[in-house]
Amino acid sequence: MTEQTTRPAPRPDDSDHPDVVVSIGTDHHAFDRLVRWIDDYALTHRDLRILVQHGHSAQPRAASGAPFLPGEDLGGLMRAARVVVTHGGPGTIVQARRAGHLPVVVPRDPELGEHVDDHQLLFVSRLEEAGRVRACSSPQQLYALLDKALASPEDFRIDPQDDEGAVRSALRAGALIDLVAPGTGDPAPEPRRSTEEATDWPEVTVVVPTRDRPELLRRTLRAISEQDYPGTITTIVVYDNDQPDPSLARAEGTRPIRVVTNTLTPGLAGARNTGVLAAHTDLVAFCDDDDTWLPGKLRAQVRVMLQEPGTDLVCCGITVVYDRVEAVRTLDRTSVTFGDLLGSRLTELHPSTFLIRRRAMIDGCGTVSEEIPGSYAEDYELLLRLARRGPIRNIPETGVRVLWHRRSHFSGRWQTISTALRWLLERYPEFRLVPRGHARVAGQIAFAEAAAGRRRAALRWIGTTLRSRPTEPRAHLALLVVLGVPPGWIMRALHLRGKGL
Repeated sequence: MTEQTTRPAPRPDDSDHPDVVVSIGTDHHAFDRLVRWIDDYALTHRDLRILVQHGHSAQPRAASGAPFLPGEDLGGLMRAARVVVTHGGPGTIVQARRAGHLPVVVPRDPELGEHVDDHQLLFVSRLEEAGRVRACSSPQQLYALLDKALASPEDFRIDPQDDEGAVRSALRAGALIDLVAPGTGDPAPEPRRSTEEATDWPEVTVVVPTRDRPELLRRTLRAISEQDYPGTITTIVVYDNDQPDPSLARAEGTRPIRVVTNTLTPGLAGARNTGVLAAHTDLVAFCDDDDTWLPGKLRAQVRVMLQEPGTDLVCCGITVVYDRVEAVRTLDRTSVTFGDLLGSRLTELHPSTFLIRRRAMIDGCGTVSEEIPGSYAEDYELLLRLARRGPIRNIPETGVRVLWHRRSHFSGRWQTISTALRWLLERYPEFRLVPRGHARVAGQIAFAEAAAGRRRAALRWIGTTLRSRPTEPRAHLALLVVLGVPPGWIMRALHLRGKGL
């Protein structure tokens, strides 16, 4: 290592005080890489007293080491130190801040085979964005931060009692962890007012993309117009790569219908966005042209929006109809977090159930992604973005009848499905933190590749799936297809149970 140009400030007179305290955690998962980096720094800075609490990691050679330090002893050493270095664990970071330090954080790297708890990478990223840690990912960055902290320790000190202190940091830490910790969404806020006493029900715009399904479309529009909803419902029918039917349009009454064509990217995402941008209401709902709303669906969802003004999205349960067989799919919960959606697609949250605040997309997380190949899983990707803003609310009752049939838009489009899901994994690296969720998507890719006849690619993705989660059933279904079982047989068996891939 080259000699550093910035020299540390003189040490305190009390030689018992450590200059640098490094806390790597006390769990059973080693972090030898950070120990090596600190040892290399200690070898070229022998005038410093560097103490490493290394847990189950390798014993440092050049720095002083302790395999485990009780919480109080470690906290006292942190308070006396001039700079504190930690791994990405929330408890260690909060302890360092409680000791008055702006910690230098080195997160573990899953690509190097290092164990990372489900929340840690996103946790450190969000704290760094908020200026509450100084994160680094290379030895050069670490050494530069150490030199800077030792030369100007006041720049790496905080007041534990002020607004940036440990107590508030811990509270913020909990909120950040909720983004990826399944089932830990914020409790529902108290209702602001009773919607039964409300005199004004807001106007709602329903966006219905369509292509070459006139009979099903008319049935969908009839169900929307028959909603038990006191307010106005404006439906925007968006024709995608199809000749529009102007006879559907009507301007009078409380159930007007507008007919437009997709002016954006061809496909489902562009069609949805055309409708969203054409809407003039705060509340926008989606409905596919082969699904039907039950009469009380919209009223129940708007009631939640009125009670909880901070909510961006409300969903509800569905009844899946396939080949005259019906299966009810509802979630027995009222709140869904980002972490929940990483772990499971939660098919119950179907796009035909979405009621969204338009401003959450236009002025917030963005509209439906038109980058996803073939618009496949565009609804799931939108769910992920909205869930990052806050928990999604769900009504655990059926509100929509969803028709699955051989004319469904993505039936048999295996290569499009595989390409889109690979795009999703690349765009959301957080899947790597949730083995169950990563295996689910990888298993879907494996099945799609097998159904498309790409045996070698299918076997690679089967291996990827099993490494993430050996019990993932989609890997075994994909293997059946590789061995010659027709994918249509498997899909039909799943659909008859109200399940998808």
